[in-house]
Amino acid sequence: MSNSGSLIQDYINMPLNELMERADTACRKVYGSAVFIRGLLEVTNYCTMNCAYCGIRRDNAKLLRYRMSNEEILQTIKQGLHRGIKSFVLQGGVDPEFQGSKLIALADDIRNSFGSDFALTFSFGVLSYDTYRALFAAGVNRYLLRFETADATLHEALKGTELSERIRAFMHLKEIGYEAGTGFMTGLPGDSLSSNLELLASLEPDMIGIGPFIPHPETPLKHASCQGLEPTLRAVAISRLLFPYANIPATTAAGTIEQNGRELALSAGANVVMPNIGTKAYKQLYELYPGKICVSEDGFSCINCLSVRIRSVNKNLDYRRGNSRGRV
Repeated sequence: MSNSGSLIQDYINMPLNELMERADTACRKVYGSAVFIRGLLEVTNYCTMNCAYCGIRRDNAKLLRYRMSNEEILQTIKQGLHRGIKSFVLQGGVDPEFQGSKLIALADDIRNSFGSDFALTFSFGVLSYDTYRALFAAGVNRYLLRFETADATLHEALKGTELSERIRAFMHLKEIGYEAGTGFMTGLPGDSLSSNLELLASLEPDMIGIGPFIPHPETPLKHASCQGLEPTLRAVAISRLLFPYANIPATTAAGTIEQNGRELALSAGANVVMPNIGTKAYKQLYELYPGKICVSEDGFSCINCLSVRIRSVNKNLDYRRGNSRGRV
């Protein structure tokens, strides 16, 4: 997206209420009152990465680790399909048991068991081009690969990997034909909202995930401050104005730092919710950040509550697979 820098700065300087109203109008113009539901499964909290902000980082020795079996994953998807869900998101740490041929076999198992009448999103970090291509052939339609920060130096300091590697992988996803998603955290120490939005604009994603940084006590950033919800709302709203057709979730993290955070994100242009449909035991252990909401409920029990919350902002829960309108 050319010449986006000055436009982004104008949006950053705009009063938040006005910005959110514009974004809400833009979202409704494309998606009406629909808020698409994605059934989220957090399938493993093992991770070989050691990201300085993340609660499931390799060096968090206090965390009880788990992996869902393929059978557990298939059973949960079966329950979700029975409930009418048409889109599922599987994510996890960078775990050797969910990489390469094992990940491809999982995709094959899902499609062989249930067919292709639903969208399937994976999010398992940077993989090889050949693996991405094989997953796409196996029936994975969408892939989420957030860059978290556009500052290359900060990215390497926090993640131990190069930003350029992640951007290259994202471009591979687009080349192969995925609905490709990316995004970032707001409020990371030393980060720049404008730089993050400018990188986002250059990538032209189909899906955009944005949530607030929340310090975790078992990470090197445990003493850093949370900057609240406003930077996230501003980033969501600007993303909607830059990309009217993108799918943008109202994240659980937004609802964690403010009770009505997801409703505010929906009022700022978000059009997706992603309730965790896994079991309570696993949900409590996927602790990217502390205080995560909805972890004391099993599986599908929070969907009715979500529906009520969504109606409070004059929108409606929609069970369709919800392709990005830019992709049709």
